[in-house]
Amino acid sequence: MAPTSIGLSKQAREQTAKHLNNLLADEFVLLMKTWSCHWNLKGPNFISLHELLDEQYHALVDFVDDIAERVRALDCVALRSLHDCHEHTRLKEMPSEGALPDEMGMIAGLLDDHETIIRELRTSHDNVEEYEHDVGSVSLMEDLIIKHEKMAWFLRAHLEK
Repeated sequence: MAPTSIGLSKQAREQTAKHLNNLLADEFVLLMKTWSCHWNLKGPNFISLHELLDEQYHALVDFVDDIAERVRALDCVALRSLHDCHEHTRLKEMPSEGALPDEMGMIAGLLDDHETIIRELRTSHDNVEEYEHDVGSVSLMEDLIIKHEKMAWFLRAHLEK
């Protein structure tokens, strides 16, 4: 196999991949939570929220794929199991037992997760930008910040009275 020669050192690629794999885990957990809310949602705003969450989980599937592919483009290994995601995520999974939150509780929880990812993305962006100016990874992170900010805005709008 030919050595990777994309203008980034092995150390820079590996450091960036660590940030991206943490992000990948966060995105995967948020995807699962968004699906869970989409499936289990009920209440007076069911149709509008069901449709919104449908749109958002489809976008999150693309985010997960883009991040994993970027890790591979850096010639590193993307997370490959749910266990890996659990080990690397900074988000809390939705409890598997007990009562589900009501529709506004679900939306508030998803909003909090999007905002957490946005903050983590900003921190990772600044760190990755220092690693030999990895324009590809920085660009991906900037794009994800914009997309998560819009998703958060849409969720936040449902919480306002």
